[in-house]
Amino acid sequence: MAAMKTGIIALFDVDGTLTAPRKAVTLKMLQFMKELGKVVKIGVVGGSDLVKISEQLGQTVITDYNYVFAENGLVAYKDGKLIGTQSLKTFIGEDNLKAIINFILHYIADLDIPIKRGTFIEFRSGMINVSPIGRNCSQEERDEFEQYDKVFPQGWDKTYCLQYLDDFTEIHFFGDKTYKGGNDHEIFESERTHGHTVTNPEDTMQQCTSLFLDN
Repeated sequence: MAAMKTGIIALFDVDGTLTAPRKAVTLKMLQFMKELGKVVKIGVVGGSDLVKISEQLGQTVITDYNYVFAENGLVAYKDGKLIGTQSLKTFIGEDNLKAIINFILHYIADLDIPIKRGTFIEFRSGMINVSPIGRNCSQEERDEFEQYDKVFPQGWDKTYCLQYLDDFTEIHFFGDKTYKGGNDHEIFESERTHGHTVTNPEDTMQQCTSLFLDN
């Protein structure tokens, strides 16, 4: 096993990077991350809230990783302790928030798209997640719609979490949606990170082994 590399952190997207999309993490990945954490600091940055991240990566996720950034870093944990939050409701005010939601609902009602299901808006502490087809759609319908619409909602992107990582001289980010318009693009392209595009969890493990464990 390689010695601990100081000043380096490996930061990971969740869906498509540590897990299959919307699936739970495998035991193999859990064991790999445990070993990787002995060599470099490790962190997670996901667009979902902590509840959903915990459903995928396990209920002990905030202690399994040195840093956990839910909602793109708007809810931030370090070594199991909450170190920062940002609230959209506080930031823009209840009246503005209501006006935005009303506009979105009217807009979605008039959209002509292949399918519509239910739960079109999910309000999180740091963002409004808008799904034109509805979050109640099946995984198959979700995959089909991803090909129809590759637009990422504008707002606080994943670079928001970088403010908590000033102590690191090397920040490696691993994600699958690093293309323009994908929700990993901004942090992948950031001058502060070394961006790595992965295709699936197996690829993530292979690239991390080559970068951190084989030297």
